Amino acid sequence: MRKLIFSAWALLLIGSLALAQDATAVKYGNTITPEDMRAKLTVLASDDFGGRETGTEGQKKASRFLEDFYKKIGLAGPVDGTYRQKFSLYQADWSEVYIHDGKNKKMNGDEFIFLGNADMDKEMRLNTVFVGKVTEDTDFSAIADKGVVVVGANRNQLAKLREEGAKAIFVVNENDERFKQMLPRQARSAIQGRMTFDNGSDAAESIVFYVTQQLAADLLKVDTEEMLAAIDSPSDVKERKVRFQVKKNINEIATENMVAFLEGTDLKDEVLVISSHFDHIGQNEDGTVINNGADDDGSGTTGVMEVAEAFAQAAQDGVRPRRSILFINVTGEEKGLLGSAYYADNPLFPIEKTVNNLNIDMIGRVDPEHEESGNRDYVYVIGSEKLSSHLKIISEYANITYTGLDLDYRFDDPDDRNRFYYRSDHYNFAKKGIPIIFYFNGVHPDYHRPTDTVDKITFDVMAKRAQLVFHTAWILANRDERTPVDKEDDMEYNR
Repeated sequence: MRKLIFSAWALLLIGSLALAQDATAVKYGNTITPEDMRAKLTVLASDDFGGRETGTEGQKKASRFLEDFYKKIGLAGPVDGTYRQKFSLYQADWSEVYIHDGKNKKMNGDEFIFLGNADMDKEMRLNTVFVGKVTEDTDFSAIADKGVVVVGANRNQLAKLREEGAKAIFVVNENDERFKQMLPRQARSAIQGRMTFDNGSDAAESIVFYVTQQLAADLLKVDTEEMLAAIDSPSDVKERKVRFQVKKNINEIATENMVAFLEGTDLKDEVLVISSHFDHIGQNEDGTVINNGADDDGSGTTGVMEVAEAFAQAAQDGVRPRRSILFINVTGEEKGLLGSAYYADNPLFPIEKTVNNLNIDMIGRVDPEHEESGNRDYVYVIGSEKLSSHLKIISEYANITYTGLDLDYRFDDPDDRNRFYYRSDHYNFAKKGIPIIFYFNGVHPDYHRPTDTVDKITFDVMAKRAQLVFHTAWILANRDERTPVDKEDDMEYNR
């Protein structure tokens, strides 16, 4: 275990607590057990919940499961007496996008992927030219209000083609075999757009198709060899008329963050937030493959439930925290941290009164490196000193005093390519200036796969990690002073 030697100054940061175990904290921390965690996670990550994809019936079942639990343990519903912070997301459906190759309609996801924004009442017939590759010598004089077939264009080149007046762009991938291999995996995301907070009605129109070499050649009425041979002399390929239609349908998706509240005592206006995301990536279209997300993030959600239950039991016994605690299970994390973004912009309690966020995303597994070393009693602790000089010390104190885990900080390295600090829900709190800790067990071969199942969870280690969250929360909720925001995060937001 990495040990921290506390200075007199560091001990003062902890407050009036001595460097010894608080018997009351131990009592309620010990209610967090592997057996209880297994019982909860077995339900949450079952096939009956269908992978908990945002807005689906499986996610709704998970919502009801959480609601029933919070009612049972006696926590308050902070949204007009309910446990649901409801909101809508919007998702574009591009299933009615096609290109006519002269013989047949090719549908989106078949031999092309549409990445753009448009909505047409009828088919467009557009004169289309081949420009080969975009270089400094490209002649843009003949592309205004036309379609353009281009080979291997990057974003800047696409922007240049639009700037020169191209009406639609057909991008040919130079590595055609790789593109065709990716098509089946990309088809679903090509047809179902990203979820957003608005319906996209104000978005600028853009028409960009990524097409196979064969489809591009068919549109130009040449063979692929002739088209590729003309990359450096594109005028050798005649202008052709291309037919296509882009039809956008917008689906409104009703969803919710699940929230439960424990009011504090003398410092009740200040709020500690403990969070997880309870959504996952769902299942395939015919329901034959379910991604149950036992670790991601059934484990974190179970952790929040266990910590909530421990605090609720203490409150029932007359031991309330000084600060209030909001337990929040957010939706839409897998869609782009959307649920936490919604909460951060629409907080139930003032942001300036929100003292910390402890976020739990994947605490149920042991990653391959630690499996190999035999060191299972670890957790990656991320972001604890990004905004406050006090929070890491408090976290270390809680760990040394109560749980004895190996706290690994490698993902705080600004040069770490994983950039996990930006990839879970805590970041939306950090962007508001709220000091955070993100608890994480690391990735493993079952990440975002159907094999992320309950039987692979290491419940003994998971319980210790949840106990660390509890003891850190116990200190943060009861110390005299809130952790100051006295540092600036020097890492750019670049998910």
